[in-house]
Amino acid sequence: MFVLPPPPRYPSQAAYNLAVANGQAAPMIETNNILTHPTGPEYQLVVGEGTYILKEDLHLATPPPHPSEAPVINPNPLATTPQPATAGTKLSLLSFSSRSSAPLLYKVDTNRSTRSGGLQSSIQEHPSEGRPSGDLVPGSSDGGGTSMTGSARAPLSIGSAPAFGEGNSMLSAPATSKDAGKRRKPKNNIAKSNSSFISRCIVHENLTKRLQDRPADGYFAFANINRAFQWLDLSSPQKAEHLTKILFTKGHCLCHDINQSTKASNHIDLIMGFSTGEIIWFEPISQKYTRLNKNGIINATPVSEIRWIPGSENLFLAAHMDGSLVVYDKEKDDAAFLPEENGTHTNGDSEKSNGSGEHSAKLHVDKSVHSKNQKFNPISFWKLSNQRINAFAFSPDNRHLAVVSEDGTLRIIDYLKEQLLDLYASYYGGFLCVCWSPDGKYVLTGGQDDLVSIWSVAESTIVARCQGHQSWVTAVYFDPWRCDDRNYRFGSVGEDCRLLLWDFSVGMLHRPKASSVRQRGSVSSRFASPLQRAETQTTSASRLRSNSSPSYESDEDHTVEHPVEPRATTAMLPPVMSKVIDADPLCWVEFTEESIITSCKSGHIRTWDRPRDTTGIS
Repeated sequence: MFVLPPPPRYPSQAAYNLAVANGQAAPMIETNNILTHPTGPEYQLVVGEGTYILKEDLHLATPPPHPSEAPVINPNPLATTPQPATAGTKLSLLSFSSRSSAPLLYKVDTNRSTRSGGLQSSIQEHPSEGRPSGDLVPGSSDGGGTSMTGSARAPLSIGSAPAFGEGNSMLSAPATSKDAGKRRKPKNNIAKSNSSFISRCIVHENLTKRLQDRPADGYFAFANINRAFQWLDLSSPQKAEHLTKILFTKGHCLCHDINQSTKASNHIDLIMGFSTGEIIWFEPISQKYTRLNKNGIINATPVSEIRWIPGSENLFLAAHMDGSLVVYDKEKDDAAFLPEENGTHTNGDSEKSNGSGEHSAKLHVDKSVHSKNQKFNPISFWKLSNQRINAFAFSPDNRHLAVVSEDGTLRIIDYLKEQLLDLYASYYGGFLCVCWSPDGKYVLTGGQDDLVSIWSVAESTIVARCQGHQSWVTAVYFDPWRCDDRNYRFGSVGEDCRLLLWDFSVGMLHRPKASSVRQRGSVSSRFASPLQRAETQTTSASRLRSNSSPSYESDEDHTVEHPVEPRATTAMLPPVMSKVIDADPLCWVEFTEESIITSCKSGHIRTWDRPRDTTGIS
């Protein structure tokens, strides 16, 4: 039966204002952040290693709508009119202490293991203390010798990966001092800004003193909520008091990221992507900012994800909701963008007759990073599809990019070569989130099919589907403190208000019996060692993929587009813990050494302490 929605309680803004004046309605007043410490069994997560206990709930204040935008008092849930882009509360965490960094379990020197002919050596485990970013530890030969390391937001491990755009003299940045105090800062003071884009900026009166007195190993958090953006100190007893709060006029900050290469106690490079398509480069300590893509001169669609390119001081990648990936330089001016005529010729290996057509269709390079026209932004411009890109993540070896879209695709891209390597499809609906495993062997995706999917990069196939959510999966993240070379722990959150924890190891996954009927060539030569590559070349025709032919160049039989694996041939993984932890849909999760941190669409940031004494727990 079709039921009409109830009529609006206040048909107009004037009627609402009159109700407020008469005391019939509560005015929408901006409030302060609220810190609470709930207790009880409903605030405990029982897992095999012990019990995670809710330490605190920090509720961020939701600002009222700006007077220039008419608030929707009673939205029609059946309306099909397009709504402005918005996002739940997401955090960017920052710590200056190396102890707070994720453990670098094992690294793969891709040049030695897959390109120079050297066989890989065994796993070497390391403690969680920080190490120089350039050090590499040889990886495991298990699983096909993949060339990826670390986690989606782990400390940088530049290693042997060249810089993005290396070899293009037009991109060579001026030499900058190692001293963070002398780093270039944005031009405009945000506290004194008269920009129509920024409503106001509220800076804590004792900001300098609070920065001096805080512990070195504590976390800063940058969080968006509605049209507000807050800088918080999670290590402070007064964490509910923001260090800085910025209120924007109409644009909502949808995503943000911190540059781990340039961070210092006196300098932080932060980028924010907005629902208007604009981007702000912000240095919170000096309170300076610069606007990029002003008025959408390069791309006028909202920014759904934004990240600094690993190891780069100036370049960052933004995903726009029209299906574009755009690289910007924080210090360059913007210019109206027109696709370059020879853009598609720079994509991938054009000499491959069977591959270049597919690559061009799924990754259209409108401007290459190798273009000589680099006086203005954008540095490069890639078009993936006509549907929105929901998320992307850099591989820890800083060579590959995993991109998920509303069209239900996962793309693995060699972003240094601007080449599409693999294209996977979801079981149903769009993908919403993605991340890499700490060793780079696996990619996690979550989406509108209520599943978390585990993909093997080396074998170019799905490993398992994880069933347990009852609604869309909005965020996935590995727990690097509970991962080793064979066992992995990761968490996921969703619209069902649930946090799920999962454990998986390659050995414990059993494919359904139906999968034994069909065999697949499982090792992609792009990540295989020379020994494995020789095996693939001498394999009988029955082991080759159905669309390939025997060839001495095994790279050529690599399939870019992979069909959806049916349920009957895919392992299903149950969670080790599932619990409703919030009243509102969850949208973000991350692991630190001491805790799990989650956030929801209404601004609750919850910190769950890890089990302290595992020996005393049965």
